Amino acid sequence: MSKQEIIICQNFKKELTEAVNAHSFDKLFILTDEHTNVQCLPLIKDMDFIKDAIQINVGPEDIHKNLETLAYVWKQLSEKGGTRHSLMINLGGGMITDLGGFAAATFKRGISYINIPTTLLSMVDAAVGGKTGINFNDLKNEIGAFCPADQVLINSEFLKTIDRRNLLSGYAEMLKHGLISNVSHWAELLKFDTYGIDYTKLQQLIGESVAIKEAVVEKDPFEKNIRKALNFGHTAGHAFESFSLHNNLPVLHGYAVAWGMVCELYLSHIRVGFPKDKLRQTIQFIKENYGKLNFTCEDYETLYNFMRHDKKNSSSRIINFTLLADVGDIRINQTATQEEIYELLDFYSETMG
Repeated sequence: MSKQEIIICQNFKKELTEAVNAHSFDKLFILTDEHTNVQCLPLIKDMDFIKDAIQINVGPEDIHKNLETLAYVWKQLSEKGGTRHSLMINLGGGMITDLGGFAAATFKRGISYINIPTTLLSMVDAAVGGKTGINFNDLKNEIGAFCPADQVLINSEFLKTIDRRNLLSGYAEMLKHGLISNVSHWAELLKFDTYGIDYTKLQQLIGESVAIKEAVVEKDPFEKNIRKALNFGHTAGHAFESFSLHNNLPVLHGYAVAWGMVCELYLSHIRVGFPKDKLRQTIQFIKENYGKLNFTCEDYETLYNFMRHDKKNSSSRIINFTLLADVGDIRINQTATQEEIYELLDFYSETMG
């Protein structure tokens, strides 16, 4: 898998111009959703190459990250003269970078694309690392491909266009990066004021978070080994997300991951000895910022079955987790029994109130 260029922007328009000029293309397409079309596209619309771009606009949020939307993007690329030499810019959050990246990876067997993530989640997670895809059959990211963008431009100015909930959604992935890296970064993330946002400080933390993910992806681009560390919180988190989609009450990805980390920190504690004090500190931060997902013991079997369908499992009978013996002490390829999974769901319900 080719290495993507991550640009933490200092002069966004200059760096975007350079990124586009690095490509030789016949047509330029720009993919937006109904939110970024209004809030983000105007910030770059005066640039000459954007004026000439063919815009494709789709519905917002994860509910539109599906085969129908993907087919619409393919159709627009085809009907508006896209070729193997075309270039696509994905301007949006994780839904846009995931779906747009998959559309680019598959149209004409692959065209070049640039990601401009506009949410914190997409900056630190979805747009970095080369994973693309869509939800299918009520399952999160069930269909997709590894296909990195040529360039990813990260500009924290876009974060001023999103609300606190969407900012917190991305911050959960940053907290995950802190937990899998080192104590000082984890502690710094817990201290950050999520109400009075210091965007200069946030830009610094984003750079550190992206560097953590980049380092992991470079070692293991196709998730055969240590890249599985990035799945921490995601086995339970994806089950919570699929459960919510199934009930037509979708939740933001980062919220599901935050709740998933509560479960998987508990499993880490009982299985590999994650320290109780750090467990409590992290869970307290999550409780204060993310609230809780409501479910009852009658939903345990449904949640368990969603975990069984997780892509990380070697079979439907074995549920795979990434666990932590301490901050930065990663244990991949861990498994849990149905009884242990019901126990961690009990812990979640009792702890989160």
